[in-house]
Amino acid sequence: MKVETIDLPTGSYEIAVAGPGGRPLLLIHGFTGAKEDFADFIDPFADRGFHVVAPDLRGHGGSVQPADEAAYSLALMAQDVLALADGLGWDGFSVVGHSMGGMVAQHVVLAAPRRVGALILMDTDHGTVSGIDPDLAALAIEVARSEGLAALAELQRQYDPPLATGPDARVRAERPGYVEFGERKFLSCSPAMYAAMAGELLGPADRLPALRGIATPTLVLVGEEDASFRDAAARMAAAIPGAELVVVPDAGHSPQFEAADVWWDAVSGFLERVRPT
Repeated sequence: MKVETIDLPTGSYEIAVAGPGGRPLLLIHGFTGAKEDFADFIDPFADRGFHVVAPDLRGHGGSVQPADEAAYSLALMAQDVLALADGLGWDGFSVVGHSMGGMVAQHVVLAAPRRVGALILMDTDHGTVSGIDPDLAALAIEVARSEGLAALAELQRQYDPPLATGPDARVRAERPGYVEFGERKFLSCSPAMYAAMAGELLGPADRLPALRGIATPTLVLVGEEDASFRDAAARMAAAIPGAELVVVPDAGHSPQFEAADVWWDAVSGFLERVRPT
């Protein structure tokens, strides 16, 4: 794996890359995440014959960070993903989207269904994210706007993380550097992105009716203990024609870290079975 910068019409984007010349595969991280959320698997995917690209979405990490909240939305991030595929010379590709990245992936496949050969929706939702206290969310947005993400990170230490699970606590305790990795990702984000996207993720939009028209081979994957997303995963798997549902035991919101072997077998096995052209 190597890290590169690619210039797109909306700015520069930092991407992790491996396996040029292989089958195109995009890995899209979640809210306040980063391309490194898939770092453990980028080279293994390349070894399986994939040209793997994991970008930092706009407002995250090393990618462009507009200061205007209006520059952030799921739809705009999906446009970035399609522009990235254009910049890479990809007519078609498979896509794995985690959490907010899964919502971006839904926008991608709905906007350009013929370009997505395989779709993996991972611990994500088709509409309003459940299980989040709206008052705490509003406070977080205000602090991000007025004081920045360092102040918000300090405030969040006073509360239980909204997506905390036993598997997450286990990884935080056992994986060296994992806690610091999460803090670096968070602090590398744009406050404007945080405020805009936190608002959109809790908004009323519902993509489930549109997802019923997807013809793309789809895997919906969710951690067994990811209570905020488990029901949404079941609804999406039931709505998308022919979709497969995998519930990962002993995993929460980030099964690629919490149950890595099961996650890898499910994702790589699905991609091998569908073999999109």
